Amino acid sequence: MTITHETTEYCGWKNCIRLTNGVIEIMATTEVGPRILRCGFVNGPNLFAEFDEHLGKTGGEDWRIYGGHRLWHAPEARPRTYHPDNEPVKWEVARQKLVLTQKREPKTGIVKKLRIAMDANRPLLRVTHVLRNESQWPIRLAPWALSVMAPGGFAIVPHEPFLPHTEYLLPTRPLALWPYTNMADPRVDWGERVIILRQDEKMEKPIKFGLRSSRGWTAYANGGNVLIKRISPVLDRELPDMGCNFELFADSRMLEVESLGPLVTVAPNGGRVEHLETWHLARAEFAPNENEAIENLAPILNDLNLPVP
Repeated sequence: MTITHETTEYCGWKNCIRLTNGVIEIMATTEVGPRILRCGFVNGPNLFAEFDEHLGKTGGEDWRIYGGHRLWHAPEARPRTYHPDNEPVKWEVARQKLVLTQKREPKTGIVKKLRIAMDANRPLLRVTHVLRNESQWPIRLAPWALSVMAPGGFAIVPHEPFLPHTEYLLPTRPLALWPYTNMADPRVDWGERVIILRQDEKMEKPIKFGLRSSRGWTAYANGGNVLIKRISPVLDRELPDMGCNFELFADSRMLEVESLGPLVTVAPNGGRVEHLETWHLARAEFAPNENEAIENLAPILNDLNLPVP
């Protein structure tokens, strides 16, 4: 298959880049960002959420969620994390990669960049998140990749391996809970092998939790389509948010699937850090049930050489 790109209009933004291999496609605007607005199979639904009140808007000082996939830096704080990405980005397509580069954030000195490489033969993308420090001082941060998923689906994140207590004496499953998270929330199943978080448009209260995972993947299933996000876990260095490299957030409008790199001190005057996510799209229809989820994901995970819970 051949990877092609074109400039087109999407959701009110006139200058968007569509990248496709004929099976899957992404859409990114050049008028704000860097943002990937759409990800899905050609002629299929958008796996990412879209928010009507923000579509096509540009400029201004207010931060807008827009939807899609974005790059932040952790730990979360106002106003640092919420610098608005409402201005145009530089873009280029070179060697079958789409590169989106934000202007320097005047209040943080950070430049954000996304490099998106699409596989020519498989429904697979490699999204590299780059943070560059253009300030005069070192900055302590962690790269933070956030995908705002369309409503109506559910996220799956695997537990660490289940091991007998007679042989393993130390904890292996750190879990971070946000102050507004209710562990009795009916949207979440704290299963034996996986955790499942359902997005429910009737549930307005937010829920968020994070964990330190050696498994290196999480998935979102919605309407017969599945997006599996994977990273190479870095577990021998300090991670943000009480040691998290994956986090899930849900409210009545969307569900966010987030991955984080380790905390690093980025040198001034051009120092940088990168964080790679690999996205695999698949078709699979199953209920938000632990056994069904594992049964349907197992062949996909095996094909990707990822551990099956």
